Amino acid sequence: MNWDDDTTGTEAADRLVGPAADGEDQAVEAALRPKDLGEFIGQEKVREQLDLVLRAARARGATADHVLLSGAPGLGKTTLSMIIAAEMGAPIRITSGPAIQHAGDLAAILSSLQEGEVLFLDEIHRMSRPAEEMLYMAMEDFRVDVIVGKGPGATAIPLELPPFTLVGATTRAGLLPPPLRDRFGFTAHMEFYGPAELERVVHRSAGLLDVEIDPAGAAEIAGRSRGTPRIANRLLRRVRDYAQVKADGLITEEIAAAALAVYEVDARGLDRLDRGVLEALLKLFGGGPVGLSTLAVAVGEERETVEEVAEPFLVREGLLARTPRGRVATPAAWAHLNLTPPPARSSGNGQQDLFGA
Repeated sequence: MNWDDDTTGTEAADRLVGPAADGEDQAVEAALRPKDLGEFIGQEKVREQLDLVLRAARARGATADHVLLSGAPGLGKTTLSMIIAAEMGAPIRITSGPAIQHAGDLAAILSSLQEGEVLFLDEIHRMSRPAEEMLYMAMEDFRVDVIVGKGPGATAIPLELPPFTLVGATTRAGLLPPPLRDRFGFTAHMEFYGPAELERVVHRSAGLLDVEIDPAGAAEIAGRSRGTPRIANRLLRRVRDYAQVKADGLITEEIAAAALAVYEVDARGLDRLDRGVLEALLKLFGGGPVGLSTLAVAVGEERETVEEVAEPFLVREGLLARTPRGRVATPAAWAHLNLTPPPARSSGNGQQDLFGA
């Protein structure tokens, strides 16, 4: 079970199937987070590799290598950073890239670190360039140069740092400059979870929340969780509320399905926004192709909301395709909404267009 704090574009914080964490999520996650790698569910390869890195560092009596974790929000980057600190028996300092806008901000944090301390830097790709360049030397040589004064009289005073472990987290690893990526001794990409792993997450969380749930109920919630533990736990809490009010408190497959129908989360994890995009694409534009701006107007949302919030999951589920001509619905989209696609049209060269568009 794993989570981390991030936001994606213009995504609304109250979206039930959104991966961003709101205040309630953060409060609950603090109680549900696993404390060590043995409790951590999923990400087997990452866990195995990270376990070797940490064991070797402890055997040498040294600080662990710097770690870079990449992946979508809600998969466990913050949780792993806390586990790294716990496994190394070290304190952890948590900050984020947007909070470090000047090199002086970073220097103040680095100069106050204790030996062996873990510094977790979330959204590291959003850190300012001057701070980023200071971080290069800090990671490699455990030293920073503090500039005193301005203009021709400015003086660089070298400041030695105690050995520390930087854990960087990013949802966009491609935005990190190569010199920064190269300074991490261990990099890992967090994958989306499979249904079986999410069922284990739901069962574990249900136990910690003192919620009764049967295997079919856990499977129903897991199947609508978009491969993301944070969403699975959020859905579990909403289904728990429904079960307590409308039933005897036990979460079964029927109760879970009825509860999530109230919250407009369908069997594949699509919510109102996702279905609105698909319905506009299918019913108004015959499955496409249609431009993003036109599609956004039809849905009544901002262009960025459709592109950054709805489309990534629809593309990953194989319900929508981005083509040079515009957005195109796949056969799976027609089937999911129980609609019949129009007869296939032929292009000028006698060949059928993609997906019959």
